[in-house]
Amino acid sequence: MKPEIIVSTHDLERLEGLLSKPPTRNRSDLDDLRAELDRANVLDSDAMPDNVITMNSRARFREETSGREYELTLAWPQDASAADGKVSIFSPAGSALLGLSAGQHIDWQTPEGHAIKLTVLAVSPAS
Repeated sequence: MKPEIIVSTHDLERLEGLLSKPPTRNRSDLDDLRAELDRANVLDSDAMPDNVITMNSRARFREETSGREYELTLAWPQDASAADGKVSIFSPAGSALLGLSAGQHIDWQTPEGHAIKLTVLAVSPAS
């Protein structure tokens, strides 16, 4: 079962705009992101809690099996950079993280096929 997620009206409008453009409109690899947006609770941008992962926010996670902790910033596709810890919203990891709150867990399948469980430890709002 997937955890409840919250998406801001601003992020939703911008993401829907990107997903409707010709280069991305028919990309089946973005269907999971579309499904996440469809099931999200949408709040006005001014009403978003600070502990929710939004676009450009930085989050600290723990991978439960290894106990490894790390930080990522959820980035727009053009701003993504593995070297800088910025994961694209168009990646499977990025779309899985959008809208999660501190304390929530998500079971996720890595591109290599490994099942992992991530816990959101903290979220720093987008600047």
